[in-house]
Amino acid sequence: MSATTKRIVILGAASAMAEAAARLWAAQGASLALVGRNAERLETIAADLRLRGAAVTVEPADCDTVDAAATLDALANRLGGIDVVLLAYGILGDQSRLESDPAATRALLHTNFVSAAGWCMAAADRFERQRSGALIVIGSVAGDRGRASNYVYGASKAGLAALVEGLAHRLAKAGARAALIKPGFVDTPMTAHIAKKGPLWAQPEALGRAIVRAAEKGGPVSYAPVYWRGIMAVIRNVPAPLFHRTNL
Repeated sequence: MSATTKRIVILGAASAMAEAAARLWAAQGASLALVGRNAERLETIAADLRLRGAAVTVEPADCDTVDAAATLDALANRLGGIDVVLLAYGILGDQSRLESDPAATRALLHTNFVSAAGWCMAAADRFERQRSGALIVIGSVAGDRGRASNYVYGASKAGLAALVEGLAHRLAKAGARAALIKPGFVDTPMTAHIAKKGPLWAQPEALGRAIVRAAEKGGPVSYAPVYWRGIMAVIRNVPAPLFHRTNL
């Protein structure tokens, strides 16, 4: 199916990275379904995307709790099918709070892994049946190695990475795809509380381009920007006695 007729479901459509990708898809004339909790924000984004050339439907829903398979079925009926599912929602959490609040830890793991896994499996089932389609999932370099500063968040992203890689292996046999994008530091509202942002920080627009590329081609895992592949290769291979002296 050509880029101009792609039918795309965006989960967590109010995220800065997802919105950046949606603008690029809109310029290609795609049909977009925006899913997220904030109905007013979704309508604002939808209005902008329509001006850019997209046909847009809005589905106010909490991705953490809604029935994934039923929602995808409903959206497929509205769009006339689904070619791409982008999973872009998640929460960063506060590591110090997570260490003293088991309920907060469970909530983060449910949002970032349990509910996300439900969406991934529902999308994979659909794409396997139709023998086409691309599932694109936003992960994080935080999942590459547990670090004291964010290991609960990192654990959720590590689990999601293993799931998506397994789905990529499964779907390849059916002519469909699953791809994981691992961003490093991205300047978004979720990271607005971090005051010092250096040269390794990327803008959402760069991630939007990476998302659109991943929906078309590429391996099951890509780092965005690409230099994070080298950075994380070094971090993964630092010996533990030395690594434990760092403040990463």
